[in-house]
Amino acid sequence: MSFVGTFALWLVVIGVRWLVPRPVGIADNGDGWRMLCKLGLNDRARVSELGVQLFYAPAPPCGSTYVSSQFWVDRVAVSIGQWLGGPPGLNLKLVGAIGCVLVALGLTVVVHALPVRPWYRVAAGAIVALVVLDSAFFGYFTSIISEGAAFAGLLLTCGGLLLLRRDGAARWFGAGVVVAGGVLAVNAKSQTLMVLPLLLVALLVLALLDKRRARWVVPGVVAVGLVAGTYALQSTGDFANEEYREINAYHAIFNSIVDGKHDTQRDLADLGLPPHFAQYIGTTWWSQKPAHTDPDYPRYQSRISNENIIDYYLSHPVRTAQILDQAASDMLTGRPENMGNFALGAGQPDKAKEYRVPVLSGITGLLAPAGLFVAVPLWLLVGWLGIRALRRDRRDLGVVVLFLLLVGIGQVPLAGLAEGIEGVKHQVIALFATLLAAAFAAVSLLPTGRGEPEEADREPATEQFAIPA
Repeated sequence: MSFVGTFALWLVVIGVRWLVPRPVGIADNGDGWRMLCKLGLNDRARVSELGVQLFYAPAPPCGSTYVSSQFWVDRVAVSIGQWLGGPPGLNLKLVGAIGCVLVALGLTVVVHALPVRPWYRVAAGAIVALVVLDSAFFGYFTSIISEGAAFAGLLLTCGGLLLLRRDGAARWFGAGVVVAGGVLAVNAKSQTLMVLPLLLVALLVLALLDKRRARWVVPGVVAVGLVAGTYALQSTGDFANEEYREINAYHAIFNSIVDGKHDTQRDLADLGLPPHFAQYIGTTWWSQKPAHTDPDYPRYQSRISNENIIDYYLSHPVRTAQILDQAASDMLTGRPENMGNFALGAGQPDKAKEYRVPVLSGITGLLAPAGLFVAVPLWLLVGWLGIRALRRDRRDLGVVVLFLLLVGIGQVPLAGLAEGIEGVKHQVIALFATLLAAAFAAVSLLPTGRGEPEEADREPATEQFAIPA
């Protein structure tokens, strides 16, 4: 099947999964105002978690310097809505439609980039789609929050990486996909900025594996595009969302480290905080009476910092391991209990979940209580399959598997140790990357259907991938 035909088929499949029998998305947990403010659509009276609010009308603007690539997806949706003659505002159905197009494009590139026979491509596409369309992830594509941008970006990046070892137009098409997908994924949230160095390493490895004379040209162009795109996007607001550093440290201290279940007074002392701060356990920065309203807070404000909590983690390995185990459990849980999937007024109970594609998240959810005892063996297995592919004749897949695996592993401590609240939601990117790595690892076991060397090690073969006209 042609590239366009495959893309159209994926659009139909994804559209049915999205809309039948009713549209699905995911509710706003409260983070969405940061995007709405920048769009001039802040709706202070919105219902956040009970269900999905599908339309946001214009409202008095409010200040937000938050940086996320999701903002640009939302902005495109606003422009399309105006072009179609709709009322001013943001229609999340248009955001969902953009998400479906990006997912369909990502899956199409992946399927056509794999150097295997057609029936194996069908199997590979089904394996990867089982992750992307899973109920734990798919709702984020119809959402005001930013995880959907990370998912779409990672999928596109992987498809583009698979093409970088091809020849001619296919290689340059892959380069463009990597830049677009990479900028989308890297800038989705502040915690996804760590994707950039991992992606640059993946490009370096692909260049080293390439035997062509000009092997550095395309990866070099891609690397420049990724760095430049990230710098340009981050320069539109608060670089790396620095304004949330103290807030995140506050949550890590009063919701994770000092949780009331361990030696509270000793933990407070080790953090350099006074004993009476125990009254703020479980509070958030936005609670009615948080610690930063305490008269003594200015004296101890310097202790509410990343540097202080890092010192704590390094000097308390057992407690740190316990927090990481909880983070792994949150990752495997996959689905936040407090966020519904159906539109408000759709006749569903508050916070109702959809289970149209529950396979992988259903399995991980059952295993979630085991935490690291499940996550670590899973990572080791996927890592072994990635190294196996890298050492054999599936080097492009090996690079993709190891790239995604490191993204998943890196997200767990980044969110688990630095965020402190909403652990399941903050670990959903880690679960997505881990399961997508596992999917590509499984694909690496499929036979190529030919006893020939890889694309970059033989004469150009244009029949493997056709660039759409």
